[in-house]
Amino acid sequence: MVEVRVWAPQAQVVEVQVADGERLALQRSADSADGEWLGAVPDGVRYQLLVDGGPGLVDPVATQVWFAEDHRRTAPNAWAEAVRWPQPQSSRWTSRPLVVGEAHAHGLTRTRERPDAGKLSAIIDELPRLSSIGVSVLELLPIHQFDPAENNYWGYMPLVFGAVHQLYGTADDLAEVVAAAHELDMEIWVDVVVNHTTEEDEHGPTFNLRGLADADYYAHDADGGYINDAGCGNIIDATSAPAQRLVMAGLDRLADLGIDGFRFDLAAVLARDPEFVRSIGDWAAGRRVRLIAEPWDLARYLLGRDFPDRRWSQWNGKFRDDMRGFLRGEGGLVPAVMRRVQGSPDLFDEPLRSINFLTAHDGFTMYDLVAYDRKHNDANGWGGTDGTDDNRSWNCGWEGEVGVPAEVEVLRRRQLRNAMTLLLLSHGTPMFVVGDEFGRTQGGNNNPYNQDNATTWTDWARRDDFASLEAFVSGVVAVRAAHPVLTQAEPWGRDVEWFGANGPPDLAPHSRSIAWHVGGLYVMANMWWEGIDFTVQVPGAWRVAIDTGFDTTSENGLVDRSVAAEPVGTSISVGPRSIIVLTAP
Repeated sequence: MVEVRVWAPQAQVVEVQVADGERLALQRSADSADGEWLGAVPDGVRYQLLVDGGPGLVDPVATQVWFAEDHRRTAPNAWAEAVRWPQPQSSRWTSRPLVVGEAHAHGLTRTRERPDAGKLSAIIDELPRLSSIGVSVLELLPIHQFDPAENNYWGYMPLVFGAVHQLYGTADDLAEVVAAAHELDMEIWVDVVVNHTTEEDEHGPTFNLRGLADADYYAHDADGGYINDAGCGNIIDATSAPAQRLVMAGLDRLADLGIDGFRFDLAAVLARDPEFVRSIGDWAAGRRVRLIAEPWDLARYLLGRDFPDRRWSQWNGKFRDDMRGFLRGEGGLVPAVMRRVQGSPDLFDEPLRSINFLTAHDGFTMYDLVAYDRKHNDANGWGGTDGTDDNRSWNCGWEGEVGVPAEVEVLRRRQLRNAMTLLLLSHGTPMFVVGDEFGRTQGGNNNPYNQDNATTWTDWARRDDFASLEAFVSGVVAVRAAHPVLTQAEPWGRDVEWFGANGPPDLAPHSRSIAWHVGGLYVMANMWWEGIDFTVQVPGAWRVAIDTGFDTTSENGLVDRSVAAEPVGTSISVGPRSIIVLTAP
């Protein structure tokens, strides 16, 4: 038998409707007058919940969900399935420095020629390649059950927090992915959306929470309407004990699969109760899982020390914005770049808590950052009004991919190398989208949330065209791993030295270049459109390890050549929009 436990404090009668027509009455909890109903159903059956004889509802803590063929958003027909959860396995943190690759559980393998393309099981064969280029964490976009009739490819409209999406596979499949990753010394993180649900506002469908205890599960304004700080019509009431229990039940269940980390979408919603956020931190310490916050919502921006629990890592939106601006040659950003490179000490006490990223599922791919000046979102059906207009991108002089002049393509590939170098040689935890390492594109669509097609599916054919970029990324990850200063837990503080081309750093508004020395690395970054001669200002047996001005075809994608025997005072020419990195024993 599988236990059924339902929160419905206003109900007079709560029943289970089994698919064969039988009804089973649940009993109000004997040791609690707080509105909980208890019962059990046989293994393997499909069932719905009935509250006071109303329409069938999906158990919000179901282990699996089944949708009838006639299911529609306007007429939901979904059933819980009483399926036992896999035997618990433990998380297993990687022994390697954290390098995060974000991917869609379906889109990653959808174009692969295999029977299970687009399924969780297909991900297992992708792990060795990712591991070989230095990715030590695979972060999957939401895998929990959402409404297949809801046009949301990303999965950000959850129905049941603790069930695996039926079209991707089963909980057993996800557990096998985790086990395979652990064998490769990799971690699996999952993106969890526990700040709102697919029921949306009062005009949305009623699946479960609204029909069980609307006032307890959802946050309402003074007029009784839903608070829409997630942009999806509703948010969970994070101050409510029943809502908190529901969130934790889903997290506990996923943690039992061995998941190593959870990235919380719009985590500022949960921070409406700071104690709840801290209690999740206590839980994570006990379960040995990592917590990562997207520390904002439509009403709050809690990046850095404003987030109520410093044990959480955070997506660093300021790293994204400042580095994108520097990459495309904006002036006046050198002081900001200095902060971002050293782990954003203006925001974080522990630099590794900063998840540094230039791209994520939401927004341009890395290739599109250097190929489009504006979004191209017409296919989304919103007349181009959706998606941000503030992309901080630069198309290198030609919009899109049709008829691109050869010199523009050369510049774009150099800019991609620059982007990866800035990302991977900054202090903090780097993240990029799987496919960025071989020029994945979405055709300039920066909000393809409803594009379950070639726009979002990983195009593996591009890998052949960008083989040198993938080798380059692998080489820069290796440089990162070889310099512990980039992955140390402590801030750099006075250990980092900053330089300009021939002396102190130029912090003036016109400046577009900066050099720094720390822990055996000497980096010279020139985002000016003309070359600059940098004077080496630190003694050492320096070698040029990285020069983004060259599209090298060497095995590791990097250059390796000596500088002068007496490097102090040596002049090194850093080409237009290029970065040169020196290393020393």
